[in-house]
Amino acid sequence: MTITEAKQSLKHSFGFNEFRPMQEEIVRAVLDKKDCLVLMPTGGGKSLCYQLPATVLPGVTVVVSPLIALMKDQVDALVGNGVKAGYINSSMEEDEMRDVEEAVRAGELKLLYVSPEKAVSQFFQYFLRNIDVSLFAIDEAHCISSWGHDFRKEYTQLGQLKNKFPNIPIIALTATADKITRRDIKHQLSLQDPTVFVASFDRPNLQLTVLPGRKRIPQIIDFVNKRNNESGIIYCLSRNMTEKVAGALNRDGIDAAFYHAGMHPADRAEVQENFVHGRTPVICATIAFGMGIDKSNVRYVIHHNMPKNLEGYYQEIGRAGRDGLPSETLLFYSLADVIMLKKFATDSGQPALQTAKLERMQQYADALICRRRILLSYFGE
Repeated sequence: MTITEAKQSLKHSFGFNEFRPMQEEIVRAVLDKKDCLVLMPTGGGKSLCYQLPATVLPGVTVVVSPLIALMKDQVDALVGNGVKAGYINSSMEEDEMRDVEEAVRAGELKLLYVSPEKAVSQFFQYFLRNIDVSLFAIDEAHCISSWGHDFRKEYTQLGQLKNKFPNIPIIALTATADKITRRDIKHQLSLQDPTVFVASFDRPNLQLTVLPGRKRIPQIIDFVNKRNNESGIIYCLSRNMTEKVAGALNRDGIDAAFYHAGMHPADRAEVQENFVHGRTPVICATIAFGMGIDKSNVRYVIHHNMPKNLEGYYQEIGRAGRDGLPSETLLFYSLADVIMLKKFATDSGQPALQTAKLERMQQYADALICRRRILLSYFGE
């Protein structure tokens, strides 16, 4: 497969005339069957780095993705572009899964999205042996590292893929990983002499503001009212607080909804759909919200509480201004937040690591020098 065919598919399947920074080099490496580790900020165009090669490679690309809602969104978008894609996950009935498996066996799909649990199950690995797999893509790859900010146990078995399918290249992708986490991803996935791509983490269109955490809700109402129906996300530490902030906004005549893991899945899906399609401009959410959402015109991200680490914070503010236009980030910071987060860190499985990450977050919030500089140096730029 040649880069010329990939460029034709870029236009034909995805509607782009040219690559964004670093995408072409990554696609070339994938077409050359090299293992790759890709670090690209939220909104930088990570998905295209495996979706585009999948359209020109023979066989199917298997994508491991941690979120069921995200799989559905990505598959719907691909199918809308005329790319044959499907997914298998626990939300499906048996006969639906069988239909997708049949389509893969018949060579009708170019991309197949699966959960990490599914990817390492015995049945699925047997299934993989009997189909033509051209590439494994591991999305949100930081989840495999216990040094990362979002470690997930089910990811740890994904190292089996390289051992059982040594000739199939792997592309691992993440928006946030410090140097220790990068090293761990390579080790855990048994990547063979991988080509590492690190895009710039500088988002000059984002304005970074930190304010004292006093009278937060009146300040949020004032901030949102001045931005007349623009799209924004307000992150809160607890489910209860998402409902409280959304209620206060609604009482002030601002159209806002809340989103958290305690809601019925159908209600959550409806809230997300309404936000993505612009029907609800403001979402008050826990950090469960936003991963993989393809909405380019989010104009601001507010943190009602200080996040527990810079990786999570960077990923969350990266949901603003994906269209490159000026956007704002606002973080409320108080000693009460720090005390509460220190307790969470102490009670976690890795108290020393989580406390160190929290301290870096606190240094960012307290900083008297340019905060952009602190963020970039954290990611080694």
